[in-house]
Amino acid sequence: MANTNLRGEDLIRHCGLNDEGKAVEQMDQHAFHRLIAFKLASNGFEVPPARNGNAESENQVLQLASDLFHKYAEQSRLLTGHLNPPDRRIQDFLDDALASTGITIKLPTAAINMDRYGMARQLSIPDDPSVSEFHNGQMDSYRLCNGVLHNPLNDRRTTKGVFHIADYGLPIPADKIKVPLVTYARLLEAALQPPDDLNLLPYTAGWKNPVRSMVSTMLRPLACPEVPNVSPEKRMEVRFFVPGGCVSNIDFVESIFGNAGDPSLPE
Repeated sequence: MANTNLRGEDLIRHCGLNDEGKAVEQMDQHAFHRLIAFKLASNGFEVPPARNGNAESENQVLQLASDLFHKYAEQSRLLTGHLNPPDRRIQDFLDDALASTGITIKLPTAAINMDRYGMARQLSIPDDPSVSEFHNGQMDSYRLCNGVLHNPLNDRRTTKGVFHIADYGLPIPADKIKVPLVTYARLLEAALQPPDDLNLLPYTAGWKNPVRSMVSTMLRPLACPEVPNVSPEKRMEVRFFVPGGCVSNIDFVESIFGNAGDPSLPE
């Protein structure tokens, strides 16, 4: 379970808030761009030279660390198929639950993980400071003076008439629509294999070799608060996978639930 008593830098890293509960910038733009460059390079993607005021020093660091990035990327390639603990639990459940459908679902193992609050927001707009918007078939994103604006193609404010539940496990409420388990399996299968153009990461849209990948994050929303001297708090573990072109969805959910960090690390 995640610690709810986050303070200082930990609170900023996971929630973007200070100890008084006010939103703060956890690092300046140059630092965020540097962090993103390192993350993409360590995932095996080609990162073009920096164009900001610290370009020379940042490019030197990327060059000096290139062998380390290549080694890390190769190690990650060799571990393809290995799942972190939360994903392993999800995969085991899917294997068991969907066995009767004849459809095998495999969770992505090469998705870029958004392990710091605010990173998804940075990645949702091209890195070129002269460009303040991004568009694809599912999302329109705009950089504003006070943040960002994301407009999805389908932005429903209600689940009335569209809340479908797979026929598995617990009884289904009368006001929901029951569908066969195989329907869920096929929907999930399609969702985890998005078209190449939807995987394009907005931040890299102007690069010579844009990054195309799924992205993910870890959430630990509170399910049951602590009752002193009776029971500890209880949290859900939620893994969120989206195509790179919809990274703004992660910006949305972590603004509500916070960011639980790297699912591969014990925190």
